[in-house]
Amino acid sequence: MNHLSLIIKREYLTKVKNKSFIIMTIMSPIIMIALFALVAYLSQLNNNRERVISILDESGIVSDVFKNTEFTKYNILSNISLEDAKQLVEEKGEYGLLHIENKKDITEVSKAIKFYSEDSPSLTLMSNLESKLEKKFTDLKLLQEGIDVEKLKSSETQIDIAQESFLGEESSKAGNIMKLVFGGLAGYLLFMFIIIYGNMIMRSVIEEKTSRIIEIIISSVKPVQLMLGKIIGTSLAGITQFLIWMILGGVLLTVVTMIFNIDLMQMQTPQQEMVQQALENPNANAQAQIIFNEFRSLPILNLVIAFIMFFIGGYLLYSSLYAAVGAAVDNETDTQQFMMPILVPLILAVYVGLFTVIEDPHGTVSTVFSFIPFTSPVVMLMRIPFGVPIWQQIISLGLLIGTFMFTVWFAAKIYRVGILMYGKKPSYKDIYKWLKY
Repeated sequence: MNHLSLIIKREYLTKVKNKSFIIMTIMSPIIMIALFALVAYLSQLNNNRERVISILDESGIVSDVFKNTEFTKYNILSNISLEDAKQLVEEKGEYGLLHIENKKDITEVSKAIKFYSEDSPSLTLMSNLESKLEKKFTDLKLLQEGIDVEKLKSSETQIDIAQESFLGEESSKAGNIMKLVFGGLAGYLLFMFIIIYGNMIMRSVIEEKTSRIIEIIISSVKPVQLMLGKIIGTSLAGITQFLIWMILGGVLLTVVTMIFNIDLMQMQTPQQEMVQQALENPNANAQAQIIFNEFRSLPILNLVIAFIMFFIGGYLLYSSLYAAVGAAVDNETDTQQFMMPILVPLILAVYVGLFTVIEDPHGTVSTVFSFIPFTSPVVMLMRIPFGVPIWQQIISLGLLIGTFMFTVWFAAKIYRVGILMYGKKPSYKDIYKWLKY
């Protein structure tokens, strides 16, 4: 394997010095931050506009519901007709007019409410208005039926079932969601890395094969060395690109927010009013403390180590298959017939992770797929936050590494023959014959 380091170095330098690689590495974060800054700036301009809503309550029963907020002001109208109110609101350029007709009973009043505006109103705003009115009308109907609203409210009981294992470890629904997010992000990142840089390896092999430069290289290097060198070199180039994106993106985001005075906290002002109402809930602080405790209880060290090991193992496993496909064909169009067997296990792993792990992370389906090497990098990463015994992780990782070594041998058999085959679109039968050489 004395040539392996040279091949890795050559592959890495070829990738990072490529003009398209350099342009994409620099331009991708610039474009993303520019789009983000534009959206944030436009959102901030829109949110800073104060919305004035006039209320014409002919019934006189709900005017006290509407309280001014930082970005929404309510103007209560009285002794004015509907047509005059509409004209007044239009002349002042206010956001809209909420009209509540006067009817003989509360039920009919609740069905005679209209909102007038020049353009289609915000869905968030309409939901907020409806929520306020529903609460008020519900209380009024209860009073009309002779029910003491205060006693009814005091009798409401919120149930939050505590979760605890037989060993005394506490958990919660919020904690389970957090664990799912951690595992889902890890699995999705691996999935995208395999797709992006696996295709890069495949295209690299096809380019060298069609340029015939591979005939010179293969004369002094073993096929398995060349294949591993391409996989590792391209992987290092991909990691370099990710690091540059993170550093450059962070710097650009900081600079852009300072130059354009973009307040990231004000990007979703209408939704913030709803968030503020949620925070006023007396149970909000308790929920926040539970979430914080759940975060602290996560096996962070285990997650980091497992992520690195399964990420590397899964990527190397699939990359060897991508390299074999690239060696078997002459152009990227011919790869389509061989891509489905590679992508199906990946897609299956994502679906199992999303729809099975969330319901039963230690169930039979989740456990079995976390041991199958072609799905374990994704499924096991999603299971680990929920607490997976170390021995299961070690067995799964061992099976993954063993399968990778077998796959490298398998792919090298295809690689050494296919890399010198030109002018013919191979079939599965041809590939089977190559394995016997």
